[in-house]
Amino acid sequence: MTEAAAKTAVVVPCFKTGRTVEGVVAGVPAWVDHIVVVDDACPERSGDAAQRRADPRLVVVRHERNQGVGGAVVSGYRKALELGCDIVVKMDGDGQMDPAFAQALVAPLAADRADYAKGNRFHDFRALRAMPRARLFGNSLLSFFVKFASGYWNLMDPTNGYTAIHRRVLEELNLDRLDRRYFFESDMLINLNIVGAVTVDVPIPARYGGEASSLSVPRTAAVFPGKILRGLARRLFFRYFIYDFNMASVYMLIGGPLLLFGVGLGIVEWYMSLATGSPRALGTVMLVVLPIILGFQMLLQAVSIDIAAVPRRPGTAP
Repeated sequence: MTEAAAKTAVVVPCFKTGRTVEGVVAGVPAWVDHIVVVDDACPERSGDAAQRRADPRLVVVRHERNQGVGGAVVSGYRKALELGCDIVVKMDGDGQMDPAFAQALVAPLAADRADYAKGNRFHDFRALRAMPRARLFGNSLLSFFVKFASGYWNLMDPTNGYTAIHRRVLEELNLDRLDRRYFFESDMLINLNIVGAVTVDVPIPARYGGEASSLSVPRTAAVFPGKILRGLARRLFFRYFIYDFNMASVYMLIGGPLLLFGVGLGIVEWYMSLATGSPRALGTVMLVVLPIILGFQMLLQAVSIDIAAVPRRPGTAP
């Protein structure tokens, strides 16, 4: 499929973007076939604001109740599929994503080199200076854990929301399972890895203005760890025990219990040593240490195999 032949839509999820969404719609390049604005029960009536731009490509989807950014994007994806689009770009309504880079996101998908493309804000060091330091640190830390959970170790900015996805992969995903709130981007990657989608980074600097983020840092810190662990467990289960069974599966099956046994026994023996006031025998110490070392080494090998198993052939399933 050539870039010119790919029918493309831009999905714009909107919540409290009444002042910016019209400018976002105005900036969408002329080669885009459809612009799907999803008004997620926005108190600023973002859908009406978008319609002030008389663009024949514009379609507004309205939610009666707020569903979160993930729910808004899923509604946009479904509408784009109904419109027969081959590639769907997701662009936020707050104006932080430069529409000029949409073509760079679409290019690897149109050329059948990838199934999913994400912007990478960390490629341009000059643009990084404009990113608030707290946001930069939080994104860097979260990115590492999302890499681990999703299996896309090749991505430098996995939490970036400027994305493009191919229809063939979008139709494989169970959209009803995707997280409806701010974990959506991470959950999307986890589910993409399960179906074997190829993802690529596209260098795109972010634009930061005076807009206020509706993301609650305390709530995110409380909710994300559990969701990341559940997503990791689900991905490993499907990739290494349902769709395939290889040495990584063996290492996890043996290494995990060994590590847990060693740590558990170590805690018990440490407590007994404190309670009795006598040190443990050398044999007992070795019985604790050896399972920990062996289990940890096996899990490291499983991680190494997982890193090497990043999907690289677009359009293929595991």
